[in-house]
Amino acid sequence: MLILGIETSCDETGVALYEAPQAGLRPAAAGTLLAHAVHSQTAMHEAYGGVVPELASRDHVRRLVPLSRQVLARAGRRIEDVGAVAYTEGPGLAGALLAGAAFARSLAQALGVPAIGIHHLEGHLLSPLLSARAPQFPFVALLVSGGHTQLMRVAEVGRYVLLGETQDDAAGEAFDKTAQLLGLGYPGGPALSKLAESGKPGRYRLPRPMIASGDLEFSFSGLKTAVLTLIRNENPVSHADLARAFVDATVQVLVAKCTLAMLQTGLTRLVVAGGVGANKQLRAALDEQSRREGFDVYYPEPELCTDNGAMIAFAAALRLQAGKAVSPAQHAFTVRPRWDLAALT
Repeated sequence: MLILGIETSCDETGVALYEAPQAGLRPAAAGTLLAHAVHSQTAMHEAYGGVVPELASRDHVRRLVPLSRQVLARAGRRIEDVGAVAYTEGPGLAGALLAGAAFARSLAQALGVPAIGIHHLEGHLLSPLLSARAPQFPFVALLVSGGHTQLMRVAEVGRYVLLGETQDDAAGEAFDKTAQLLGLGYPGGPALSKLAESGKPGRYRLPRPMIASGDLEFSFSGLKTAVLTLIRNENPVSHADLARAFVDATVQVLVAKCTLAMLQTGLTRLVVAGGVGANKQLRAALDEQSRREGFDVYYPEPELCTDNGAMIAFAAALRLQAGKAVSPAQHAFTVRPRWDLAALT
């Protein structure tokens, strides 16, 4: 079956074509990602220092048709070949979600094929299974992105248990806000990580929030505040060294919590997904820790760490294989700007 995946949860428009064997996926990655394309709205939102929801929604409307045509052309397929349309139902910005859902469900109804609403975080969580080195169930997943920092126990598709999450800012939010404090613009996370590579370790000491709490909860707002305090109290401040101190602190907390999650669950596989999962410092630290502690770490391909349609189409394929209910194409539909992943079945 050919599945068209649509992702519009925030400020990236993603479209993909994934071909799943009719008999199901055995193993999970036995299907083929035929083509995918992503349009980022970064340049549009940069002038405002953050995502403007109304602008994001309108841009999704403009991009969906040309991106879909582009992906179909790359794959050498016709729209009539599509057997299901998957889209991000939530969580995310309400208007952005509605843009993608309206497009996806209208197309599904016109084609007479199922429309499959997918949880955005489930897409991220399952995306490492698209890699050549794919994990087997069960595993612990670290979902770390601009809006989410969570640890989940994953038994199989649709069976997720929340182990811990951030109590305030997500790690990605802290990266972007700290980057703004250092004058790196928006979104500043990647630029901050790049700057940290040239920084001297140990010059500045920042807190490691909740690192010794004994649980799997996170907190990053205090770390951002500590950066602001240091900038105000020290003059001059080495931006590179401060960036290095911030990245080192954040990575140390994430690695410590992941290690504790592996110990508490007794599992031996860790999956890291989401935009911050592409961070080189985090990957290097987790790789080193996994060798020391004896567990395996799996990542999505770098191009699939950010929001994309491939993960949505793939999650739909796995749900179909697992016999999960899908919605018939119909006029009425809804989206879920807030949606608990642990409540997913």
